[in-house]
Amino acid sequence: MSNLNVAVLGAKDVAGEIGKKGTVTDITFFELKKGNDSVTLLEPSKYPEKMSSIFYTVEMAEFAILVVDKIDSFLGETIVIADCVGISRGWIVLRNYIQPEQLKPLIAGTCMENYEFKELEPITMRDELLKIAADQNRKPGEGTSGSCPVDSHFNVKGVGTVVLGSVAEGHFRKHDKMTVLPLKREIVLKSIQKHDVDAEDAVKGDHVGLALRGIESDELDRGFVITTDREVTMTRSFTGKVEMVKYWKSPLKDGMVMHLGHWMQMVPCSVSVSGEEVTLNLESDLIYKPGDRAVLMYLEGGKLRVAGSVTL
Repeated sequence: MSNLNVAVLGAKDVAGEIGKKGTVTDITFFELKKGNDSVTLLEPSKYPEKMSSIFYTVEMAEFAILVVDKIDSFLGETIVIADCVGISRGWIVLRNYIQPEQLKPLIAGTCMENYEFKELEPITMRDELLKIAADQNRKPGEGTSGSCPVDSHFNVKGVGTVVLGSVAEGHFRKHDKMTVLPLKREIVLKSIQKHDVDAEDAVKGDHVGLALRGIESDELDRGFVITTDREVTMTRSFTGKVEMVKYWKSPLKDGMVMHLGHWMQMVPCSVSVSGEEVTLNLESDLIYKPGDRAVLMYLEGGKLRVAGSVTL
């Protein structure tokens, strides 16, 4: 089974035409399935009110559908955050008589520059998305490890603690011993489900339900990471260069309170500037793998709340 995670951005009436509605939080999930292949469509249902809604959506996705109804600051912010995360594959759907020539200057130099312009044809889109999922042909590698950030968690009678999330990297198998960060708790992966079907393993891109032994649901939180990868680590401080968004006009200043986003985490941090380097002092642990990219956001930024990105 191969799954494709698709962020549907810019409109709240498109994902439901393509897939079947599922779980609703600050992200609304829609599903497609054919044989062993599946597509998970993610819609940032609380954006633009909540920046976390669109950040978590694009962070989980590897493909995007950008629907353009009008050209405004929210469209610009959507393009910027998708570019900071680096979703390199996708489609653009133009509505309300907007022409490609109007959009091209806004996406020039971004990850969306090479997106394909498409008509909104749900049946055709379903078939094409399922084909993209099938063509990935993801298979578990031997001797590798994997990580799954927690999106939601709850207790199921007769099963125990269950978490939902998308596999961020690598793969893992049923009965693996895993570590829950930041708790550093060792647990056992009792079972794996993909689209409500039992599975023996999970690979990058799979949207999964994981049953865990050795931890209670109320000990978990969104953003925790379940991993078999010993390279995954934590930090409460980052010092380095920030790759600023070209539309961000103001320099970073000492004492600014911002948020650093990675996987399913948006951690508040204070800024300290020294020459070209910036130190971010985080309020809680940020869980990451060295070399990962994180997004720096300023929630008081008005029309643009995405400041830039850093390599951890």
